[in-house]
Amino acid sequence: MAQIAHYLTDVPGPRLTGSQGFMNAANWAVTTMKGWGMANAALEPWGDFGKQWELNDFNIFLRSPYAQPLKAYAQPWSTSTAGTVKGGVILLSGMQARDSAYLVQHAAEIKGKFILTVGDTVNTADNFKPASTRFADTALANIKDVDMISQQEADLYRKYGAKAAAIERLVKNTGALGTISTSNTDINGEVFVQWFDGYRIADGQSVPHISMALEDANRLKRLVASGQKVELSLNLQSTTIKQDVNGYNVIAEIPGTDPKLKSELVMLGGHLDSWDASTGATDNGAGCIVMMEAVRLLDSLHLKPKRTIRIALWSGEEQGLFGSYGYAKIHFMDPATFAVKPEQSKVSVYFNLDNGTGKIRGIFAQNNEAAKNIFEQWFKPFNNMGASTVTFNNTGSTDHLSFDWAGIPGFQFIQDPIDYDTHTHHTNLDDYDHLMMDDMKQAAIIVASFVYQASIRADMMPRKKLVKERFTFDGL
Repeated sequence: MAQIAHYLTDVPGPRLTGSQGFMNAANWAVTTMKGWGMANAALEPWGDFGKQWELNDFNIFLRSPYAQPLKAYAQPWSTSTAGTVKGGVILLSGMQARDSAYLVQHAAEIKGKFILTVGDTVNTADNFKPASTRFADTALANIKDVDMISQQEADLYRKYGAKAAAIERLVKNTGALGTISTSNTDINGEVFVQWFDGYRIADGQSVPHISMALEDANRLKRLVASGQKVELSLNLQSTTIKQDVNGYNVIAEIPGTDPKLKSELVMLGGHLDSWDASTGATDNGAGCIVMMEAVRLLDSLHLKPKRTIRIALWSGEEQGLFGSYGYAKIHFMDPATFAVKPEQSKVSVYFNLDNGTGKIRGIFAQNNEAAKNIFEQWFKPFNNMGASTVTFNNTGSTDHLSFDWAGIPGFQFIQDPIDYDTHTHHTNLDDYDHLMMDDMKQAAIIVASFVYQASIRADMMPRKKLVKERFTFDGL
């Protein structure tokens, strides 16, 4: 398992969707699973993503009132600078930085400066919270719906995304040198790095976007507020490539052995893409590592699943579940007509893992009462490993939703949080050293068991009634 982790994180580096790092990791996974003897291991295109983005060089430095490097990262899909650029800093609120009228009115003040947006408060109480935690049994017993986004919220995101390109052009037209932002929830050197709309912005239509450590951003804010001369230098060199605009998933199979059932599928997976400030170890290298280890265990034990077992490592999850949703559109259901395709009836179940490196503590039954009863039985051998919770409730924001949308039973496991939400999620700390191998081994054993049980079960997993509705994440 440690070798899988190394070759999915350290070796390819960041795995931004469409990047060479992603393709290197994906090709390694294909080659490795072929070497294990798995069938039909290949990259499968899911649709048009648009472009590759590669970071070639980056440096941001405080030049005045004294010289010092700053802890910051280029946000993905940022445009390049014309060599090293230098300028002062202007403070704007988040609202001002997105207000077209304000930007036009204050263009002269913004020209030749870096726009810094940083909030007013720092929650120092977070310094006294545990850095890493596990679920107490009482918390598991009372777990609620998690990470569910309503259609209304999704529509608001889409509305903002539609305006993003226009705002970017306005900022560029002011003559700003770049934008610098930070997250008020990140302390102790963590830097939260993501730019959901970046891949949509046309080349040359934006300024560089920088994510900065909260402590450094607040220092700049105080210096500007007290009237000090603040000057920064920035060098950001990136490359955009459009020779292949497809997004790709990794697919591989353990063929079923039953003459009647081998055409049916049990699927498992996680998303292979990551953000760019680190190597995406807990989000979601961990899920892919566990799923690969699970199929390796099943294959190496020479078990004979009746149904075919298919693993999928998705891309584009961070931009809106693009890889799994693209796969569902191709194989299972037409989103325009809601016409179900023949393959849809052949998939018994899909299991997903995408909440960090923690051990499995249970599963979200996604309002599927019949499945809940089955899972409670399947967890009994693992109760002494801390895994027993089966909640009727839902979880969202990851790839099992694409299957649920298509009327296929799709489930996400409940995992111990460890430091996923407090330190590693979309930050510069999401690296190999934050993986917990023993937890991941426990998870791989449980996943392998669930997948095998589903593959030999007399009947396919019970299904909920198909609700024909627009996919919440489509276009995010």
